Amino acid sequence: MALLEPHPALKAVSEQASPADMFLGDDFHHNGAFRLSYGFEYAALLETGKTNFQFQFDKYDSYDWYLALGPLSNANNLYFHKTLPTWNDFTAHPNYDEYWQKQAFPRYFKNFTLTVPNLNVAGWWDQEDFYGPVTIYELLEPQDAKHNNYLAVGPWNHGGWARSAGTKLGEIDFGSDTSRYFRENIQAPWFAFWLKDKGALPVKEAVTFETGSNKWKSWDAWPPRDGVTKRKLYFRADGKLSFDAPWEAAEAFDSYISDPANPVPYRHRPIEETYSEGSRWYTWLVEDQRFVEHRPDTLSWETEPLADDLTLAGDIVAHLFASTTGTDSDWVVKLIDVYPEKYEPDHKMGGFELMVADEVLRGRFRNSFEKPEPMVAGQITPVTIGLHTNNHVFLKGHRIMVQAQSTWFPVIDRNPQKYVPNIFEAQASDYQKATQKIYRSLRHPSNVEISVVAASQKNNAESEKK
Repeated sequence: MALLEPHPALKAVSEQASPADMFLGDDFHHNGAFRLSYGFEYAALLETGKTNFQFQFDKYDSYDWYLALGPLSNANNLYFHKTLPTWNDFTAHPNYDEYWQKQAFPRYFKNFTLTVPNLNVAGWWDQEDFYGPVTIYELLEPQDAKHNNYLAVGPWNHGGWARSAGTKLGEIDFGSDTSRYFRENIQAPWFAFWLKDKGALPVKEAVTFETGSNKWKSWDAWPPRDGVTKRKLYFRADGKLSFDAPWEAAEAFDSYISDPANPVPYRHRPIEETYSEGSRWYTWLVEDQRFVEHRPDTLSWETEPLADDLTLAGDIVAHLFASTTGTDSDWVVKLIDVYPEKYEPDHKMGGFELMVADEVLRGRFRNSFEKPEPMVAGQITPVTIGLHTNNHVFLKGHRIMVQAQSTWFPVIDRNPQKYVPNIFEAQASDYQKATQKIYRSLRHPSNVEISVVAASQKNNAESEKK
């Protein structure tokens, strides 16, 4: 906020994990899908009238508690009784209206020139605000005639660069003290340059920790403009994932039944309350995804083991062609790095499924976040989901997997799968099963588009030919 009308004494800023938009991608919603457990517990924590009040759950597994809660209207009916301003605002503003837009950065960066150097800092597995700092960096780029806008991204959760050595996150070992490296070799020299006229800038434009290879990379632009090729990973028959597009003229598809009464958990159960002692909230984005792989309401497509390293650097976008028997639906897509079964560095990590990128889109917002509209039951519908930006190497011998599902509970509230004007006012009778289809045909080739660094793209293409 200080950047908008900077005081003359303000010489440098480092924006770290700041939200950019609470409806599109940060704490309380992702693409219009409400982050239930986080929003519910945060509102109770801050506005119950007691200092740092912890909501008194009567079940240890919050998955069970939120499922028993029923429709969202019961939050006020049974517990909050319309006494929490934030929860009341959630219920009164289910769409991307002025309430949300005035809190977001885009309007404030129009006709704006960045005059104070800013180092935007993000973590690849920030469970709260990854969207924010990357989006703020992107919004500032067109306003950056004086080259004051910089980006640093590492293998951290929310604020992890400041609180630990950064050697590991969950079970994932990065081979070095990444947080300490950032503080000593990027952040401190960056401020020394601007505040004390000492040394040289440690960042050209962007610096990222490339997971997989576990190396720091420096870039002239982010996303990189040179040496990167857009390629599509297509969903194919028998759970295969391939760079070769489907050729079938018939409308081939994979399907599943999405049941709001039995939603897919977003992490291993039991799911502790968000900010409880021992909560695994802080590392859920790096949990092994095998725990949902064989659920009947989760689809998976997977490549053969890679013959060469394949490096991503830039944006990832899922392009689904989908249909539902309902009139609304959530669509969740994950891009996953599947470790070899025989993983020499650590045999316990054999077959591990690491979520590299992920996101959810509430179907009603597929065309507009301001003006939601029902999905047409049974109609093949294009659904585009940005999985954000990334820098990751899928190593030789690893596989690339894509998973798709329609529930992610209780981090995302249950979509009734029947269109209602306001899901916060839905009744129990509105929640219904739906048959979901994701198409993989010549006309409707569902895929995930990735940004591949040219060298690895070329090597992998040659290995595919062989």
